[in-house]
Amino acid sequence: AREVIDTAMKLEGLVRGAGVHAAGVVIAPRPLTDLVPLSRSKNEEIVTAYDMKAIEKMGLLKMDFLGLTTLTVIDDCLKLIQRNQNGAVLDLTTIPLDDLETYEKVFHRALTSGIFQFESSGMRDVLRRYKPTSVEDLTALNALYRPGPIQGGMIDDFIERKWGRRKVEYDLPPMELILRETLGVIVYQEQVMQIANAVAGYSLGEADLLRRAMGKKNLEEMAQQRERFVTGAAAKGFRKETVTRVFDLMEQFAGYGFNKSHSAAYALLAYHTAYLKTHYPVEFMAALLTSEISKPENVVRYIKECREIDISVEPPDVRTSDADFTPRGKSIQFGLTAIKNVGRNAIDSILAVRNELAAEGKTFSSYWEFCEKVDLRLMNKRVLESLIKAGALDSFGRRAQLVAAADRAMERAQKAQRDLASGQHGLFGIFDDHPVHARNADALPEIPDWDENERLAAEKEVLGFFVSGHPLDKYADKLRNLQGVVDTATALEMKPSPAPTRRGQPPEQEISIAGVIVGLKVAKSKRSGEYYAQASLEDTVGKIELICFPKDYAAMAENLKIEVPVLARGQLRCDEDAAPKLCVSSVQALEDVKVRLPKSLRIKVALERASDATLTELRGMLDAAPGPGRVMLSLEMRGEYCVVLEPSGFSIAADRAFMDRAETLLGQGMVQVMD
Repeated sequence: AREVIDTAMKLEGLVRGAGVHAAGVVIAPRPLTDLVPLSRSKNEEIVTAYDMKAIEKMGLLKMDFLGLTTLTVIDDCLKLIQRNQNGAVLDLTTIPLDDLETYEKVFHRALTSGIFQFESSGMRDVLRRYKPTSVEDLTALNALYRPGPIQGGMIDDFIERKWGRRKVEYDLPPMELILRETLGVIVYQEQVMQIANAVAGYSLGEADLLRRAMGKKNLEEMAQQRERFVTGAAAKGFRKETVTRVFDLMEQFAGYGFNKSHSAAYALLAYHTAYLKTHYPVEFMAALLTSEISKPENVVRYIKECREIDISVEPPDVRTSDADFTPRGKSIQFGLTAIKNVGRNAIDSILAVRNELAAEGKTFSSYWEFCEKVDLRLMNKRVLESLIKAGALDSFGRRAQLVAAADRAMERAQKAQRDLASGQHGLFGIFDDHPVHARNADALPEIPDWDENERLAAEKEVLGFFVSGHPLDKYADKLRNLQGVVDTATALEMKPSPAPTRRGQPPEQEISIAGVIVGLKVAKSKRSGEYYAQASLEDTVGKIELICFPKDYAAMAENLKIEVPVLARGQLRCDEDAAPKLCVSSVQALEDVKVRLPKSLRIKVALERASDATLTELRGMLDAAPGPGRVMLSLEMRGEYCVVLEPSGFSIAADRAFMDRAETLLGQGMVQVMD
């Protein structure tokens, strides 16, 4: 024990580790080597060996310059607009800040994927409830969406005041002008300073000292400030009781207060991205996808959103793709930089050759020509096979054929490039303008193409996600009819239930997620010596981490190795600020999962709206969906009668597709499951 304590006393107060501030830049009037010790970070950045507080005490200026990917997205988007819209130049400083279409399409509907600071599920919920209509609204929501104001109920109060369900009141007349834009709620640090100035006669310098004291919760300083505030307000004729209440209110909100200038800059950036997404969706999504190229889970999510807003994302193609994601009319062409093992130099070589051919009105005519034209010092067999697996050479033949012919194509190309370098030509080259590779002797081998699983697995290998389809696609109808199944994005936004702490507590609610298991790792628990497993489950919108504890692992060990889509069931668990994980209790191949359809269905028909054609179409739908389920028809004439009958000779398969079609015909909520 003495050794432990003595060692701890030596360690106490020492720097635990060196960290680098993400945006801090030290500015000095002389070379920093004359003033402070410097060192290098693991990324070879030159950094001061003193921390920021010591730097400030020395009198050196420390400025935070925040680098944002969003600024690159905006810049790339503007360049794409100019290239894609006949040279149109968009100046974001001149766009209207009250564009109703932008607010309604993006913020009111909370379609904020890719919108700076407004992507989280919680913020989307706030947007749906508040429905902002100005940059000032966005500024306030930005400032309020933080742990303090959320836990203090400030956001709910703000929304209630917005819609007139809670009265907006001001304690003192001067406060109305200051707090009108935030509906009487103190949101910004600047408002605390303005109130101190207007109510108690503080200078702005004194008001800033008050703001700092409140933020740091310095009790001694706060007692002095309270006396100063009350005295100053009394000199202006305000009642002591009211002034004291105002000071208490300021003190309460100062802990939550946010810098308005910071929030406004972020809100303007959010509006700019929303405006571009609304009016130039193809260019914006292309720029966004390019910015997320190193994060496959985000690319998957954004590609899915593209398809939902009718923007198709075309697979990569060496004849048309650029390095980055590129708009092509109403679609987006996949960028070549997204393909693993294909370096920038190889891409530049492909693009250079393609530009030379384009100048002659040509393009790559075949697999053989492509290999012969591209610099093989930059494109080896591994690069070629990665292009094939990604689908970038699909215009030359089937993928299995191209891989089988890769060795021969590389050998031919190497010989052709050696001959060209030495000035030699084939015997018939001087008489024949047609390239050698165009002859029948060079036809691709006739072999079967890869099956769907092999094709998709190859895409996943070189892209990190699926492009031409997804293993879950063929199970789409089944998944719609399985109860309690959510996607990974929904699961990650759900709040995990706290684990039961006593016997007799109800078990945590389980959810089911369909997907493909990847990255399976099995390890031995240090505590019990038993095996447990970790993996990821990927679906069409993203992925979630899985964990299988020792008590369940033995029973599920084989099922965790299944390479086809599975249905994983379990409880969400979350450690501190980490993303939720699914603690799996069962895994089953999706192919083997049985769908339980409703045994009985009640279909309501509003006779005042129904016509003979409506009933005829309904009968046709019933005839076309035979199955074991009973059908109950509820014929209703509003305010007069309701007749419930069971038509003889009808039984149906009451799946989700049938119910959707019936509700499209008869109206939302007109189909009810009876069991």
